[in-house]
Amino acid sequence: MSELVHPKTQIVGYVRVSTDEQNPERQLNGYPCDKVFVEYASGKNMERPQLQSMMDYMREGDLLVVHSMDRLARKLDDLLYIVRYLNRNKVAVKFLKENLTLDGDQNAMTELILGIFAAVAQFERAWHLERQKEGIKAAKARGVYKGSKKKLTDEQIQTLKVKLQLGVPKARIARELKVTVPTIYNYLHLLGD
Repeated sequence: MSELVHPKTQIVGYVRVSTDEQNPERQLNGYPCDKVFVEYASGKNMERPQLQSMMDYMREGDLLVVHSMDRLARKLDDLLYIVRYLNRNKVAVKFLKENLTLDGDQNAMTELILGIFAAVAQFERAWHLERQKEGIKAAKARGVYKGSKKKLTDEQIQTLKVKLQLGVPKARIARELKVTVPTIYNYLHLLGD
């Protein structure tokens, strides 16, 4: 079997969506990429399989394209780590929304701009969550909040439990139940597994 050769100088896209309702297609908005890594996970930490695969895949001369900084990481420390790691390996990182490309030749001003953009993104996320909590609290007080709709029926939850006990891979279970893998993990959390 021949070894897969990584072509020199590729444009690689990284897309992250954290809910079933988000559309991964819109993030790169038709930007031409040779390869795209799509992550269905929260950006709260760096323990994301597609993020790790993408970082392992990137080679000197490549360009990583991401919709916005908050799609790559939610925390400033994580964002700085990822960008600096890639830049040290001679990989440039382009953020479409911020119209910013970081190639490792940053000076103090570029580092400052990166830090400001990332801090603003982190603040916006925290502010959005705070407003969302306030809205839910107000809706509960009025008696109109019902919570999010269950994605699995009681019968499907039982099927999920059985298949997990049998060792069926989570991705296969998700396909069979017509939900995403993050939904399976959410139910595992609710079930205490």
